[in-house]
Amino acid sequence: MNKGSFVGRIAKAPVYRDGGRTPVCFFTLIRNEYAGKDEATGDAREERKVAIPFTIFGARAKTISEFAYVGDQLVVEYRLVNNDREVQGETEYGYSFIVDDFEFGAPGETKRQKLSQQQRG
Repeated sequence: MNKGSFVGRIAKAPVYRDGGRTPVCFFTLIRNEYAGKDEATGDAREERKVAIPFTIFGARAKTISEFAYVGDQLVVEYRLVNNDREVQGETEYGYSFIVDDFEFGAPGETKRQKLSQQQRG
């Protein structure tokens, strides 16, 4: 089984759906990673953006949809699952990042503002 972990910030508002048998939430985490030295100068760090779309099911899907805001950091444990499909007689190969577990990390700007307003009364 293909498993991994990823730490990133929520790139856009999570999308929650509860119309079927199991609640589901879709969200994207994004972070910058070191990509080496700048070839022109030889000393400046270059970074590359890494964005991964995740899917989570059940009660945890509802938790993310209610309490995770754009900019919040999440630490996720996921598994990579094939989602191949037939389109006009040809197989299209795809995959999904399915979250098995997660933890909230550092709050983003939106959550910090909400918490600050709650503390003020």
